[in-house]
Amino acid sequence: MTTIESSYRTCRKLNFRFGSTYFWAASVLPADKRRHVHALYAFCRYADDIVDGHSYTADRVGALNHFAEQFFADLERGHSDDEVLAAVVKSVRDLSIDPTCFHRFLHSMKMDFTIGKYETFDDLMRYMDGSAAVIGEMMLPVLQPKSAEALEPARKLGIAFQLT
Repeated sequence: MTTIESSYRTCRKLNFRFGSTYFWAASVLPADKRRHVHALYAFCRYADDIVDGHSYTADRVGALNHFAEQFFADLERGHSDDEVLAAVVKSVRDLSIDPTCFHRFLHSMKMDFTIGKYETFDDLMRYMDGSAAVIGEMMLPVLQPKSAEALEPARKLGIAFQLT
C-alpha cells in the first residue's frame, strides 16, 4: 500500500534523477515546501515521459489519457493509491492548486502527439501556456507570494525557461 510519505519519496527521487535544476532550486525551500515541488515535478515528468515515449507502452495517447483520467478521478476522491499521484493529489488539495492548470498542461502534452512545428509565434504561445506558463502558476501556491501580482511574472518565467 502506498503511503503519503513513500509517495513523496518517490517524487523526490524522480526529481533528483531527472530534474536537477528543479531539485537544487527546491533545496533552498523549507522541507514542507520542497515536497510539493517534487510532487509537481513528478507529475509533469511522468506525463512528459509518456509523450516522449520513455514509458513502457506503445499506446502513448491511451497511456496519457489513462494517466489524466486517473489523476482527475483521484483528485476528486481526495486520495490516490498510485505511487506518484498520491503525493500530487495531496499537494494539489493542500495548496488549493487550480485543477485547470493540470487540464491545460495535459492539453499541451497531447498537442505534442500531433503538432511538430508551430507556424506562428502565437501558435507556439498557445502551446506554451500549458507546457510552461502553467508551471509558474502551479508553483505560486508553493511559494506563497505576498501579492497576486506575481501571477504574470511567474507565467512569463515559465515561458522564458522553455524558450531558452
